[in-house]
Amino acid sequence: MQNYDYLIVGSGLFGTTFAYRAKQEGKKCLVIDKRSNLGGNVYCENIEGVNVHKYGAHIFHTSNKKVWDFVNSIVEFNRYTNSPVANLNTKIGENMPTS
Repeated sequence: MQNYDYLIVGSGLFGTTFAYRAKQEGKKCLVIDKRSNLGGNVYCENIEGVNVHKYGAHIFHTSNKKVWDFVNSIVEFNRYTNSPVANLNTKIGENMPTS
């Protein structure tokens, strides 16, 4: 029987990040999850060279450079800026203010 410092239930963002950091500190972790893949709802499958978001679209938001650098040290994230367009009582491009 193996001994662990931590039992982590769930391999989503928190569980995997905690296990990663604990291992850096020399701790031994056992991570269990009901799914066969790591990453929880942010899991992607590479299908013919395309990352498919199996459990729905996900965007990681942060303006904190330290957080961004940390997550990218584990796995590369694509930079994406969400720029929604909204209008009220007009069609897009029709009578839209220019500034």
